[in-house]
Amino acid sequence: MLLYPYLEEFSHDMKSATVTVIGRPSAGKSTLLNTICGMKVSITAKTPQTTRNRIKGIYTDQRGQLVFVDTPGYHISGKEMNKRLQNETLEALKETDIILYVIDGTRKGELEEKEISSIINATGGKCVVAINKCDIAEPDRIKETISFIEENLPSAEVLEISAKEDEGVDELLIKLFALSDEGELLYDDNAYTDQPLEFRISEIIREKTISELKDEMPHVIFVEVSDIEYSEEENEVWIRAFINVERDSQKGIVVGKGGENIRRIRKESFKEIKRIFPSSRLNLDLRVKAVKNWRSDKVILDKIFNELNAR
Repeated sequence: MLLYPYLEEFSHDMKSATVTVIGRPSAGKSTLLNTICGMKVSITAKTPQTTRNRIKGIYTDQRGQLVFVDTPGYHISGKEMNKRLQNETLEALKETDIILYVIDGTRKGELEEKEISSIINATGGKCVVAINKCDIAEPDRIKETISFIEENLPSAEVLEISAKEDEGVDELLIKLFALSDEGELLYDDNAYTDQPLEFRISEIIREKTISELKDEMPHVIFVEVSDIEYSEEENEVWIRAFINVERDSQKGIVVGKGGENIRRIRKESFKEIKRIFPSSRLNLDLRVKAVKNWRSDKVILDKIFNELNAR
């Protein structure tokens, strides 16, 4: 059954495109993706560089389908972890029809913005720039941002939006569809992401862990779903997952005094994971373990970055 009943009738006029979303850390890329898709596709947090993989969000209406690829915040650094994040972004740009460059309208353009502009220009592809957070940005700052874009990306289309308040997002979609070519749907019309189940669950747990720990140590955490068991007879789902840190001393921070942190992380994770299994009894077993210096471990980094993208 089609989610949009007119899609079949007008399929020959429909458009489709892959849209890679690029920008500095904390520009609001993931928030925009979630707003467009109407569902949580990419986790969000106040901590920069929360997104680690190329996350796909799928938007479909009577005009056609846009497949958005959210990328890690582009940050200049020589650390191995950051090189992996940069590579995720650069690889995504190789396979895109349109680049959507999200700029934080409250911040002054810095070295990263210059480098991102150079990368976009080098692709020679279609580009739309969304100046985000215009609901709170100072008018003079927005003018500076527009001047920066006119100087560095003169052929780009420019729109002002607020992803959080859902302002200007419809206009952005109109522009993206206008730049798209006619084509068949790439995914079912009712899909909103192509993420594997284990990845979605691990990202939910990671988001709740980051939110609980605030700025203490979000980047030393990765989450691994070790086991998902279904019991059709009991209508029950068991999920076992590990919150991994780099040192034994960090385990206590995640667990918290008397286990208060891990209880809250489990409670908040449970509520969101339950939406994936609305009619089943859910059991979530969360453990914390230390994996020494994992951010420098090639095997672990390969697993984190390749597991999603190799499907």
